[in-house]
Amino acid sequence: MANERLRAAILEHGLTLNALASDLDVDIKTVERWVNGRVPYRRYRYALSAQLGVDEGYLWPDALPRNQVTAASESEIVAAYPHRSEVPRDAWHRLFKAGKEEIAVLVYAGLFLAEDAGLQKIIRKQAESGTRVRILVGDQRDPHIAERGEQEGVGDAMAAKIRNALVLYRPLRKVDGVEFRMHRTVLYNSIYRADDQLMVNTHVYGVTAPHAPVWHLRKVAGGELASIYLDSFERVWDTAVPLPEA
Repeated sequence: MANERLRAAILEHGLTLNALASDLDVDIKTVERWVNGRVPYRRYRYALSAQLGVDEGYLWPDALPRNQVTAASESEIVAAYPHRSEVPRDAWHRLFKAGKEEIAVLVYAGLFLAEDAGLQKIIRKQAESGTRVRILVGDQRDPHIAERGEQEGVGDAMAAKIRNALVLYRPLRKVDGVEFRMHRTVLYNSIYRADDQLMVNTHVYGVTAPHAPVWHLRKVAGGELASIYLDSFERVWDTAVPLPEA
């Protein structure tokens, strides 16, 4: 059976089979066999994944045994913080400075980010340098917002935080390359992405976000942990709507 994921990834990058064969120093017939369903040797899977910017597990879901996937996923954990408030400020700055191609944020309000002029300056600079920036905030009218406020014991303060954050985000919303959308999903985790790195702020019933844990992840070939959160962001983005003009 043909590997349509591999075929699509090659086309999306504007590559030809001849060019790919030349880059990997293999015969064109070998590349044709890969597209037609043959699984490449591991070194070629790594090379193809890197060149196409697609995870190996996406292109060949059954190629790696589960014990290797588990080991690779464990290697994706860079650090764990028991509380978001304990993540060093410079760790956030380093994260967003590392975003050369993609910065993505999924929050309800993300007020701590909006209040940090240094973080906003970094994001602005990255966007002006060509980094794609996507920021998802909660729709303050969404019943999920009020429900989360009750769960965390802050009442209607959650909607107020979103309003405050949007005011503070106004300068950033005017920057070319920065996209804002509103979502109406139940937020299980806040996600902060810079290329292949993520900070994931888990949400725990009865605990406010600054007191909930944060996992620092870095995507590793063959791992699946980071991809779960990356895919989650994309699903929310696809259902969200653009913010009204600032």
